[in-house]
Amino acid sequence: MIIRSKAPLRLGLAGGGTDVSPYSDMYGGAILNATISLYAYTTIEPLDTGEIVFSSPDAGLEEHYDAVDNIEPDGFFVLAKGVYNRIVSDFTHRPLSFKLTSHVDSPAGSGLGTSSTLVVSIVGAFAEWLRLPLGEYDIARLAYEIERHDLGMAGGKQDQYAATFGGFNFMQFLADDKVIVNPLRIRQRYQDELAHNLLLYYTQTSHVSAEIIQGQIDNVKAKNATSIEAMHQLKRQATMMKESLLRGDIDAIGDILNQGWAEKKKTAQRISNTLLEDIYSAALQAGATGGKVSGAGGGGFMFFYCPKTTRYAVEKALCSRFAGQVKRYEFTQEGLKTWTM
Repeated sequence: MIIRSKAPLRLGLAGGGTDVSPYSDMYGGAILNATISLYAYTTIEPLDTGEIVFSSPDAGLEEHYDAVDNIEPDGFFVLAKGVYNRIVSDFTHRPLSFKLTSHVDSPAGSGLGTSSTLVVSIVGAFAEWLRLPLGEYDIARLAYEIERHDLGMAGGKQDQYAATFGGFNFMQFLADDKVIVNPLRIRQRYQDELAHNLLLYYTQTSHVSAEIIQGQIDNVKAKNATSIEAMHQLKRQATMMKESLLRGDIDAIGDILNQGWAEKKKTAQRISNTLLEDIYSAALQAGATGGKVSGAGGGGFMFFYCPKTTRYAVEKALCSRFAGQVKRYEFTQEGLKTWTM
């Protein structure tokens, strides 16, 4: 028997950062995101050897353990270990023996929600194997608790829910970690137009999102008026983005992104840097009307809205001046998928 799962990565189109406590607890957050055709994959092979094997073919790493109730959550496979520990403590109450192999289509720190999406994929694989009675909200919530509470990794809530539900979603984040996912019924031609005009560019750099997010958290706790007002604006832009997509006013998205990028940089330090600003300026000079860094900031992927046929000039400008590369993708409608062979 072999158990597999896949969960899609996401683009955070508007509202990023308002899903992070304590801002979401105090003011309520809102984010619009969409999943894309890049994935986190998990394969579980049950064993009868009394051992646990974690494997990452891409990294060329493999770790072996005795099948015990709890494995110290550290090192390269910290996420997989965190999921395993929670599965045993909450569901099986006994050790399991298996080989777990994982792969993600985008590197860690790229800004597409890779870590959280991988956690969702791993949780989904265990749920498929053990026939756990978990719905979409249950899986997303469990993945969030493992990453944020059990492992103590700073971050928001959107990534786990985006990976689990899939598609275009307007998400609301309320007190006590309450999340409401509102799927958007966007006409296919609007989605196709957005995918054509939204150029995804990998800067060949990465970031440590937890450090940037911690800066946002500290600013909210310190009642930094500039940072908090910027987050209010980001939340409003999520609603503006939703309305533009539903109406089919796709070209308005460039301006919303441009405004959002200006506000995002006010929420914490290290969101931008000289390289990112140079890339952003070059994209606008070549015809883009707006854009942003995907995720917390500091590096990773950026995306730019390029109306009409300007994406070709923007791609040429970026690839000729900088060391990054354009990544092709499509928007996806499905979230987490699991199956057994």
